[in-house]
Amino acid sequence: MGVNSTSHPISGVYAAAVTPLGSSGQPLISDIPILLDFLAERGCHGALLTGTTGEGPSFSPDERAEIWKDAARWRANKQPTFRLLAGTGTPSLTETIELTKVAFDFGFEVVCVLPPFFFRNASEEGLFDWFAQVIDQSVPDKRFLLGYHIPAVSGVALPLSLLQRLNAAFPNRFAGLKDSSGSLDSAREYAQGLPGKAILVGNDKLLGPGLESGAAGCITAGANLWSSNLREIYEAHTSKNNTEELQSRVDSLRAIMDAMPPAPAFVKALLHAQYRLPLWKVRPPLRDFSKEQIQAALSQFSHKREIM
Repeated sequence: MGVNSTSHPISGVYAAAVTPLGSSGQPLISDIPILLDFLAERGCHGALLTGTTGEGPSFSPDERAEIWKDAARWRANKQPTFRLLAGTGTPSLTETIELTKVAFDFGFEVVCVLPPFFFRNASEEGLFDWFAQVIDQSVPDKRFLLGYHIPAVSGVALPLSLLQRLNAAFPNRFAGLKDSSGSLDSAREYAQGLPGKAILVGNDKLLGPGLESGAAGCITAGANLWSSNLREIYEAHTSKNNTEELQSRVDSLRAIMDAMPPAPAFVKALLHAQYRLPLWKVRPPLRDFSKEQIQAALSQFSHKREIM
């Protein structure tokens, strides 16, 4: 079957977790354990907090810290093996370093770091200097930094040559990449060019083929809703079983989500309508789903409930 791609310490299935928000858009710290309980019970190895699906760039440093603090408290009390990842990247080098320090101070294992996305013409040399300072000044031993490659959103690609240089400079602290390009060829190139590192695909449709191509798992919005299906794919791969049928089911679910953006609003609406979690808000500039949109999404899923 596929290559042995799941030996890295942070391999697995991760939810790009939504952030519970109240009626005025404030983080509902008390609801974070509700979400994390749900994700852990449904097979996630861990969760990325304040990433893209978690609306991370919409929050202040203090808000991010409060979200991380409560997640760390939940894990310490309930799920010590559940891995916590923090989205800490901002265009500010200083702020990114400080946020990364805070996440590790709370006990997170991994940070997932966007490039400085305001500076879309930055050279590879400049990006190397930026990431090198982040790692050198804020990532302690036995903790990891993942690059976050999402060029359609950030406008800044992370070329393989850059990541190879970071790996050579920081082999024990640079972990690999969250590849949200949506391209299997991209994931394969990164996996082949960074042997032994964790390449985590950002699209549910790529988990099975990504694992076959050397990826170590996934971090996806869909894992908030169908993580049990993704975990089945992951376990089938590690057992050297065929994943195509399992993957085809996930593909049909992901297609519905992709047709009804934005992902944070979709996921929050379905978590409430399908699983009776609280109906959390999104923060502007995103817009909550209307009752009509929620009903339309439910009607799409009605014949697939047995596989979610």
